[in-house]
Amino acid sequence: MIALIQRVRRAHVEVADHTIGAIEAGLLALVAVQPTDGEAQAQRLLRRLLDYRVFADAGGRMNLSLRETGGGLLLVSQFTLAADTGKGLRPSFDGAAPPAQAERIFLYLLECARAAHTPVASGRFGADMQVHLINDGPVTFWLQTA
Repeated sequence: MIALIQRVRRAHVEVADHTIGAIEAGLLALVAVQPTDGEAQAQRLLRRLLDYRVFADAGGRMNLSLRETGGGLLLVSQFTLAADTGKGLRPSFDGAAPPAQAERIFLYLLECARAAHTPVASGRFGADMQVHLINDGPVTFWLQTA
């Protein structure tokens, strides 16, 4: 699995001009599922999302995790992160899992996240979404489970 995470002051996602998920300070995670991904990869990604130390401690060093700060987690499916852009002028999406598999694994990740942390919000799988955020820092990282 791939996640592009951004430390945010706040973020929300809209579908058809309606906010369907929102968080205050925390992490926005754009998530792509790859063909070889399953529940084990979703669990590993969730551990990394919750425990990755990207928030400042009292000394100003990135030394605290989302779990430690109690910040929000906004999960948004983003199959385009799995694109192969190595040649030509059009991306190939062969690196993304088929939609049925990707939805199952994304929803599993969301379910596990809600069981392990609060607050957790999400976009809608497969929908045309508009994501709004105020990036804090900016702080942005690329995570992979493989």
